[in-house]
Amino acid sequence: MALPPSTTDSADERNRKKAEAEQETFLREVDDALRQDQFEGFFRTYGKPLLAGVVIGLVALAGYLFWHEHRQAAADERSEQFVVALDELQAGNLKGAYDELQALAADEGSASATSAALLRAGLAIELGKPGEAVGIYEQVAADSDAPQPMRDLAKVRYVALRFDELKPQDVIDRLKPLAVPGNAWFGVAGEMLGMAYLEQGKNDLAGPLFAQIARDKEVPSSLRGRSRQLAGLLGVDTLDAEIGENGEGSDGPAPPVPAAP
Repeated sequence: MALPPSTTDSADERNRKKAEAEQETFLREVDDALRQDQFEGFFRTYGKPLLAGVVIGLVALAGYLFWHEHRQAAADERSEQFVVALDELQAGNLKGAYDELQALAADEGSASATSAALLRAGLAIELGKPGEAVGIYEQVAADSDAPQPMRDLAKVRYVALRFDELKPQDVIDRLKPLAVPGNAWFGVAGEMLGMAYLEQGKNDLAGPLFAQIARDKEVPSSLRGRSRQLAGLLGVDTLDAEIGENGEGSDGPAPPVPAAP
């Protein structure tokens, strides 16, 4: 016969479970209080710097958005001005295009300023204002923010316009870095560099340079022909530049030999 369950054990079990539940509740309350205290302590210590950082970030974001919008609007305005100048140029109104490009060329720091300045310099030459063109080319050549190919172009054009006024050494100093094979301006810069060497009486430098230009297949044929004949006058052999694969002149009839300096 089975014995009835003990009422004493049931009461003890209930008391134990009640105590465990009360302890768990107490620990949870203590943990919550500790977390709240830690959060309040963290906020007291770092709350102001964090708030300041958020405010600064929002202000910086607003400033960037405003700057970007302003920059985009300015770029659109410059593009419209450039289009107007090109329309004037296409219509044959050189003076109108020249005037339209003035504001664009003066806008320092913009990507289109250098292009506008170079185009304006070319128009100045067409309008009979070589002095203004020289000033523009000199300014672009000295602008460290301008793309290097545009600076090189300005340098070559500046020397070409002022070649008769510059001292030979000035021409050499400006163009020697460009007068190397592989450079886009090797032929043009090299020819002026060679002429400067001739004015200094340095035929030993001018002759090989002209021969090198004559052998360069990337140089225009007219310039190669002039360089070949100048090299010949200076006693430098350029036979490999004159004879093609079929035994004929690779550049056609050579132009008349220029007068020796």
